[in-house]
Amino acid sequence: MEKRDVNLLLIEDNENFARLVQIYLRRYHDVKFNIIWKEDGEQGLNELKDNPDIDIILMDYFLPGQNGLDTTLQIRETGIKSPVIFLTVNKDFNLALEVMKAGVSDYIVKEEISTPVFPKIILGVLEKKELKERFEDLEISRNRLEALQNLATDVTSELGPVLNEMREISNELMDKYKKENTANYLTIINDSVQRIQSKIIKLKEIKDDKTVTYVKDLKMIDLS
Repeated sequence: MEKRDVNLLLIEDNENFARLVQIYLRRYHDVKFNIIWKEDGEQGLNELKDNPDIDIILMDYFLPGQNGLDTTLQIRETGIKSPVIFLTVNKDFNLALEVMKAGVSDYIVKEEISTPVFPKIILGVLEKKELKERFEDLEISRNRLEALQNLATDVTSELGPVLNEMREISNELMDKYKKENTANYLTIINDSVQRIQSKIIKLKEIKDDKTVTYVKDLKMIDLS
């Protein structure tokens, strides 16, 4: 079975420690970690801006220039949502509380990088992010479906009587002008009314979110 690829940005000023992180993660057989190493927050932020494929960020809390917390806040200000895991030298409850408030997903004590828990923490954070995104997509679909159903009710109440009347009038006129050219236009009108009524019925009976991309950011309802 093909391994899953995880694109990981490592922000760490200690070259030797960064090398150890890469060694231990690449030993993990179930996932292929593609690791990009940057020495400080500024370089890491530039990489994130240039590389939208970063799945997760592993960052030392104590960095030159600005610490990991400041860097995280900058990352979030740019709209980048990749989860952040901090590397720390010890377990500090106050630090953990502070970084979690800033949107950091988890933190790992540096001495744990040689243990089996290291890659599992990273993958656990990714799984939580993916699960959250799936729930958000489901919520969006649910809200969209509710909006479609409300739209169907409004359309039916507003257009239903009008279309029925149009169809009755066109049928009466077709009976009256069967042998004239006018009948061709009336047939077109009648067919169009029937198509609209058919789409309204489908819209009213819709049970799933059938919104599809039309052009770029524009979406449409698939009633085919």
